[in-house]
Amino acid sequence: MELHADLSQRVVLDTATLAWSPSPLAGVERRMLDRRGGEVARASSIVRYAPGSRFDRHCHGGGEEILVLTGTFSDEQGDYPAGSYLRNPVGSQHTPFSTEGCTILVKLHQMHPADQRRLVIDTRQADWFPGLVPGLQVLPLHSFGSEQVALVRWQPGTLFSAHRHAGGEEILVLDGLFQDELGSYPEGSWLRNPPGSVHRPWSDTGCTIWVKTGHLPATQGPDGSEM
Repeated sequence: MELHADLSQRVVLDTATLAWSPSPLAGVERRMLDRRGGEVARASSIVRYAPGSRFDRHCHGGGEEILVLTGTFSDEQGDYPAGSYLRNPVGSQHTPFSTEGCTILVKLHQMHPADQRRLVIDTRQADWFPGLVPGLQVLPLHSFGSEQVALVRWQPGTLFSAHRHAGGEEILVLDGLFQDELGSYPEGSWLRNPPGSVHRPWSDTGCTIWVKTGHLPATQGPDGSEM
């Protein structure tokens, strides 16, 4: 399956309007954002666990990155309430479930094999830092090579300078309204800006976004592999 698999193309989705697709396990559904492959795939999705649902134990051959959006996500290593950010490295295994139900952002098979640190951050308790312009606050989540992941909080009326994303940019709007010269993106919007893209973002009303930069390849092979 290929869905928004060409990483050189800009994509903007309102995730609230996407259909839920069943997974192989009862009670677990997903809204697919991008995907290349079959059931084991390079994929980004919004995944919904019904109360009491669980996945079988499985191995993440390409790693797994999770942001818990609502409810509580769990595995044999702990419980992760809304606001939790997790990274399970290449080769890790677990048996995920949700007792009360949850919704999570999941990215699969997008992790460097050398990035082997398991990470669990409760963003509700973590420290925020001043951003590069007045009105911005940043909560760094992860850094490896050129890849940077953070939460960014925009106060109403904050304007950022025009800038280029050499390694691309991916955004999920968690609350409020995020904007740039190409459009306005309310809560639930998912954006992927390709390598080399330029924009000048702002927020009239204020917003919080999950943002990942520097992780998209400048070129792809004919099979979608990074070059």
